[in-house]
Amino acid sequence: MADYAKTAAGVLAGVGGEDNVQNLVHCATRLRFVLKDESKANTAAVKATPGVVTVAQAGGQYQVVIGNDVPDVFAEIGKISRFGGGHDGSGGTPAAPGEKGSLFSRFITMISGIFTPVLWTLAGTGLLKAFLAAAVTFGWMDATTSTYAVLNALSDAFINFLPMALAITAARYFKANEWTSFAIAGALLYPTMTALVGAPELTIFGIPFTMVSYVSSVIPIVIIVWLQSHAERFLYRVLPGAIKRFVTPMIVVLVAVPIVFLVIGPISDLLGGWLGDGIGWVFSTVPWLGGAIMGGLWQVFVIFGLHWGLVPVFQIEFQTTGQMLLIAPVFAAVLAQAGAVAGVWVRARNKNLKSLAAPATLSAFLAGITEPAIYGLNLPLKRPFAFGIAGGALGGAIVAIGGVFSTAFVVPGGLALPALFGNGNMIMLGLGLLVAIVLPFILTIVVGFKEPSDEGVTVPAEANDVVVLSPLDGTVVKLSETPDAAFADGSLGQGVAILPRSGAVYAPFDGVVAAAFPTGHAIGLRHADGAELLIHIGIDTVKLNGEHFDVKVTTGQQVSAGDLLLTFDGDAIEQAGYDLTTPVVVTNPDLYPEVGTPASGPIAHGETLFSAIAVESLATVK
Repeated sequence: MADYAKTAAGVLAGVGGEDNVQNLVHCATRLRFVLKDESKANTAAVKATPGVVTVAQAGGQYQVVIGNDVPDVFAEIGKISRFGGGHDGSGGTPAAPGEKGSLFSRFITMISGIFTPVLWTLAGTGLLKAFLAAAVTFGWMDATTSTYAVLNALSDAFINFLPMALAITAARYFKANEWTSFAIAGALLYPTMTALVGAPELTIFGIPFTMVSYVSSVIPIVIIVWLQSHAERFLYRVLPGAIKRFVTPMIVVLVAVPIVFLVIGPISDLLGGWLGDGIGWVFSTVPWLGGAIMGGLWQVFVIFGLHWGLVPVFQIEFQTTGQMLLIAPVFAAVLAQAGAVAGVWVRARNKNLKSLAAPATLSAFLAGITEPAIYGLNLPLKRPFAFGIAGGALGGAIVAIGGVFSTAFVVPGGLALPALFGNGNMIMLGLGLLVAIVLPFILTIVVGFKEPSDEGVTVPAEANDVVVLSPLDGTVVKLSETPDAAFADGSLGQGVAILPRSGAVYAPFDGVVAAAFPTGHAIGLRHADGAELLIHIGIDTVKLNGEHFDVKVTTGQQVSAGDLLLTFDGDAIEQAGYDLTTPVVVTNPDLYPEVGTPASGPIAHGETLFSAIAVESLATVK
């Protein structure tokens, strides 16, 4: 059973602790951190934490990929820090606007922060709407019955009143009064106002305006809440304390709503219309191109976190056209990677690969959660990921040629397919998805890929016990005596600690440098049999930013036992106020869950430190 508390503790420690975290939210599969200083994050340690699939740094975020269990890990982080909280993704502390990074990175971070808390509810109600539409299409339910009316209301209400939900999340992000934001959104969707859509000769204070529909809209409320946040800060500063608490909301609502009706709404409606027409033109004129781009590149967008920039585009398309052409080819992209990892499952001779591929395949096919498949297998193995891109592009082109679209926002995957039923050419949909799945599946099986034992990837064909030599001259102490909780409790791996008496670190076995940190404070190594070792020189020494360290090797370099890896000035490091206790830990407990009886007391580099015990050995003993 997964230990979510252990994963949470390891991740939080690995990113530099709570004090290094500016913001934390989660999406379908990732913990999305905004860190104050990314150089303080120990990426190798985070990756080595049990329950972590991988780490991606993109879009101004430090993204820790967990998989389907991310809400549980997020909740556990909430128990040990001020971040995290419930299982809904809404417990993060909003990042301050104006955080560091490029304009595009800040935009992606903003979209992620505003949409993440509502994504699951939006997807869940959208899935229900898709099932309901399929039931009517296939004659399983009569659309004139009261049962249908009730189910339609509860599946359609959230997206209908989406601006009110986004008012809350945007207010939390921009640090505005969320209930004032809610009042603004309520005015936009007030029945009397929605009845005026398209009505002629409307005025506000004598100024003519055109009433547009704000149902399901996203842009107007986000812009006005951003303006609201600035207005509130100004009014709180200039108004007398006795009246500012109730006068500020009155002024903000009185000014903000007319601004939306007069300026923001009509402009966003015009731009949204252009965007919807543009998408429609591409998918009607050269549909194969639009489908190939979405089907082929979607998973690439996901890797870099850029897919968040498309989430509001989906919604704008739906608001202006009543359908989502863009989302249909994404089904091909998702199922293509599922087909590729299924090919890995069938083709692989390595039992560890098979054990990883089985749940990754099911998760990708059914739920559309592809991160375990991509980061755990397809991307490291290279060819399956490329085959998935090819299958997604071809399948997406066929789906788009068929004019297939969705009428609900869903997370693309097998369970969400009813969102496409009855919308476009179903033969082309079936053909496109079949091609998307079968092409990468067959290519992966026929063309194949390099097994990990041939490629030096983390999982060997047969994990064997590995003798780890001491990388340092010094004194061995118990890992539990390390003055760092994440190391002391074994969250980052089993092993020992060494109190150095010299400033040189040597290779403890033949292998490859998995991670040579530019700061020099740590180095990761991988043995040919699969054992992964982290040598962390000192506690919190990453804060030295490389001062007093001199790294002699590079990531990917082959080393032999006894080769010099790096040097450091121990006296200078201690004078700077840092503890030199050096943990030496095995970071892949799935293959090496235990270490044999370690050495104790004084030790010289090259002497046996401990043995990493493989799973196979433990199974044999039992």
